[in-house]
Amino acid sequence: MNAVLVAGGAGYIGSQTVSELIPRGIPVVVLDNLSTGHREAVRSPYFYEGDIADRDLVDYVIRKHAISSLIHFAAKSQIGESWRRPEAYFYENTAKSFVFLETAIKAGVCNLVFSSTAAVYGTPDQCPIREEARLAPINPYGASKRMIEEYLQWLGSLRKVNWMILRYFNAAGAAIDGSLGEDHRPETHLIPLIMQSMLQGTELSVFGTDYDTRDGTCIRDYVHVSDLAQAHILALQALREGQPGRALNVGTGQGFSVREVIEESQRVSGLSLRLKYESRREGDPPVLVADNSRLFKMGWRAQYSQLPILLATAWNWHKNHPRGYRDTAC
Repeated sequence: MNAVLVAGGAGYIGSQTVSELIPRGIPVVVLDNLSTGHREAVRSPYFYEGDIADRDLVDYVIRKHAISSLIHFAAKSQIGESWRRPEAYFYENTAKSFVFLETAIKAGVCNLVFSSTAAVYGTPDQCPIREEARLAPINPYGASKRMIEEYLQWLGSLRKVNWMILRYFNAAGAAIDGSLGEDHRPETHLIPLIMQSMLQGTELSVFGTDYDTRDGTCIRDYVHVSDLAQAHILALQALREGQPGRALNVGTGQGFSVREVIEESQRVSGLSLRLKYESRREGDPPVLVADNSRLFKMGWRAQYSQLPILLATAWNWHKNHPRGYRDTAC
């Protein structure tokens, strides 16, 4: 089987996907500039440190390894930062992806799996959210991803390119064997922030307690990173089988509030949190929950995304890696 190029394969979700592709006997090549990823997380022997917009490097890697399929994770992904630095998000995510995908297609890639986000939906009119829902992002991050989706769909209709778009909800948890986990710097995601606050004895900020939800805090659909990796592998297999391109929600169809996640985290860890209640963050929809029926019909199952299991894997990673991958670096 031809090798697969994983762009952003040193990142949180990319590294997990690489680690689950390799046991299937699929040669995996990783391209990552390590701006947010970690060399220690790469499990493939074929690693290139470089940027997706480096046309010469991308062309060389694809031709050297006879790559016909790629999974594109490489992106900046912090909603708050995207408000402060919108130019960076449209350049790093959108403009660079246009260059990357154009180069890849010219070099012979015909199957493209794109890592998108539920942020393309903005504040949805209905929940659970179906893939046909109106795309109306309310932050620059979501807008930068929506533009790439549109570009891919045009390529599919005008070029001989097969594509799948995965719009995933809240990725969380860590590898079941404890070898890979979430290590962003700075960290902005709820679950790793909870774990860090418990380990360090610091206050945890809760942003917004007056949303129109069952307890006033935001509700999100949390999907385990291993289940998310399996969704990308399933999408890649579907393309290789000749299935048509489509957008796929990756979520469990069940939402948990910030308060509920905090309470369950305390139960899993046996530790208590000190909470600081603050005003809402700009660009945070009250509820984001997936309708995952399309992916479910393709055979995907959320094996590890039950909240207690998900949080237990996250806690295991963070308590054993309080400094993230710096605890595993040589």
